Amino acid sequence: MSIKNNKTIVIAEAGVNHNGNINLAKKLIDVASKAGADYIKFQTFDVDQLILKNTKTAGYQKRNLKNNISQYQMLKKYQLTDIDHKELLKYSKKKKIKFLSTAFEEKSLSLLKKYKLDYIKIPSGEITNYPFLNQISKLKKKILLSTGMATLDEIKQAIKALRKKKKYITILHCTSDYPANLKDLNLNFIKKLKKLGCEVGYSDHSSSVITPSIAVTLGCKVVEKHFTLSKKLNGPDHKASLEPRELRKMISLIRDTEKMLGLNDKIITKSEQKTKLLVRKSLVAKNDIKKGEIFTKKNITTKRPGSGISPFKINKFLGKKSPKNFKKDQLIK
Repeated sequence: MSIKNNKTIVIAEAGVNHNGNINLAKKLIDVASKAGADYIKFQTFDVDQLILKNTKTAGYQKRNLKNNISQYQMLKKYQLTDIDHKELLKYSKKKKIKFLSTAFEEKSLSLLKKYKLDYIKIPSGEITNYPFLNQISKLKKKILLSTGMATLDEIKQAIKALRKKKKYITILHCTSDYPANLKDLNLNFIKKLKKLGCEVGYSDHSSSVITPSIAVTLGCKVVEKHFTLSKKLNGPDHKASLEPRELRKMISLIRDTEKMLGLNDKIITKSEQKTKLLVRKSLVAKNDIKKGEIFTKKNITTKRPGSGISPFKINKFLGKKSPKNFKKDQLIK
């Protein structure tokens, strides 16, 4: 039995957990590659294009950073240059893992466009940014659309704005909190997203290694998860990220889940084929039967193994004459 058609795309989200250090970013690539992720993903932005200087940090950012600096100050040091991108792309190729990054504004979108990446990733915060979505709609690229904080109507509005054939869009269910409380994940909403006609996936911000596997059972074809070298590092996302051992465990659970889910068709395994002959029953003589004697429920019964005639065919024999002599417990043939 093959699960090739059932394989989940796993994106290891490094995000800004490189802390602005290219060597730390490379170590994250190492971890993602060794863990078996399909993609390593970073974030691409120009803070001067992205944010007003006095914009406050989000609640989770304040909790994780334990200070009151502005978003501008916080993100400035996490900004990757064009040279950084080229180096990380080259290093990812060397480590045999595909590279992705999320663009947060038009300038960064233009930067990533030249690298011919497999997907354009739209972060949750940009789902209502019509000019940005309009720019993306002009690109011949598959899209990952995160939906944290968005209503169903806003999700539909974004899909319409992208003007793409729905097969090119993967909607990522998401809860925008870091870490997201398990009671807030609302994974059943994935079922409703599937009705929109697009592929669905899950961008998981919980601290659990199990939730992505649950999302896979609900039909998600893409899973994205933040990870870090250590939760103790200083930064907005480290505490809500998986450490290397946890990332490996999460991917292992996803692959096991795929195996368990199998295919949509009922498959009789090789081991079942062998067991079937031993535990199913066949028609046998309940006692000695003479040639010409009428088969009845008094002289035919069912016993293991199942290598003879199926008990479902008993009515073809009842009331008919026996074509030969049968000893007790002999298979009826």
